[in-house]
Amino acid sequence: MSEQGVDVGKRRFLTGATAVAGGVGAAFVAVPFIKSWQPSARARAAGAPVEVNVSELAPGAKLSVTWRGKPVVIIHRTDEMIASLSEISDNLRDPDSSNPQQPSYCQNPERAIKPKYLVMLSLCTHLGCIPDYNASPEAQPLLKAPGFFCACHGSAYDIAGRVYKGVPAPLNMPIPPYRYVADDIILVGEDPTGNGGGTA
Repeated sequence: MSEQGVDVGKRRFLTGATAVAGGVGAAFVAVPFIKSWQPSARARAAGAPVEVNVSELAPGAKLSVTWRGKPVVIIHRTDEMIASLSEISDNLRDPDSSNPQQPSYCQNPERAIKPKYLVMLSLCTHLGCIPDYNASPEAQPLLKAPGFFCACHGSAYDIAGRVYKGVPAPLNMPIPPYRYVADDIILVGEDPTGNGGGTA
């Protein structure tokens, strides 16, 4: 076929314009598709850190919040509760929390940044039931000191969430990432460096 009478400049312009129009169309299709991969505002809120004010939490009292759809319990431990942690360690399966299931800044007998506040996921490590908090061991004979008892299958934990020997639960209850943003304000879901946590 003869190239005579063909306007090459016009052909190049039409080819370029078609390519640009195709690229713009592809972008219009791609943007909603890529946006659909982003988590929704509701999903982002569900995984967001939770700020908890513990200034009015009385010694011995408990506060519950939800983080990532899981129950978190905060206990204001009394001096007697803290003292009980060393008194019952012979009765515990993992008194030193050697199984690395909590943040490194909580690998201590209290399993906490500040000994007076326990921040813990309130989930039995046997089958995931929510154990009852017992500030008084008399309420549950299996407990040798204040702690937690899971009525589902009889697992028991001390006031730091460390599991007793001879119960179905295999591990201590997990500690979520958390940090203090003020003296009495805890941010559950971020560690002390400000990073979001991935526990549980």
